Amino acid sequence: MYRALLSILTLLIILPTAAFANTGGGFDVMSLLPIVLIFAVFYFLLLRPQQKKVKAHQELLMTLRRGDKVVTSGGIIGIVQKTTETEVVLEVAENVRINVVKNMINEVITSSAKVASPSADNVTTLPKTIKKFDTSESKSKKTSSKESPLNDPK
Repeated sequence: MYRALLSILTLLIILPTAAFANTGGGFDVMSLLPIVLIFAVFYFLLLRPQQKKVKAHQELLMTLRRGDKVVTSGGIIGIVQKTTETEVVLEVAENVRINVVKNMINEVITSSAKVASPSADNVTTLPKTIKKFDTSESKSKKTSSKESPLNDPK
């Protein structure tokens, strides 16, 4: 049995080398070019963007602070009450707190960091124009649509 396996392995090694001996043999560098190009495409289209996304998510998790409003991967919205290395305590309703694994937080909706208020010279006010809903106009439009020539049965 051992000799049969050895002879099969010998044939598998000798046959391919004998085929290359008749063709001139040698190693062609150009035959590796398609493999290198495929790897480069996969790297730039798949691996690199994924690495950037993971890095941005890790930075987001490191900057979590108490008072941040966050969304978990399960769709739960809550306010961060406490953070540890692996867990976050979220308040999802008044006096309702849950523990969530830190990696399951997808995004921060509002940050607890105080944003500088806009200065008075940068603020522009928009005119307040509010239209009141007048029922008399809507009734007249309904009656005029019944009298249109398209609805006239002739």
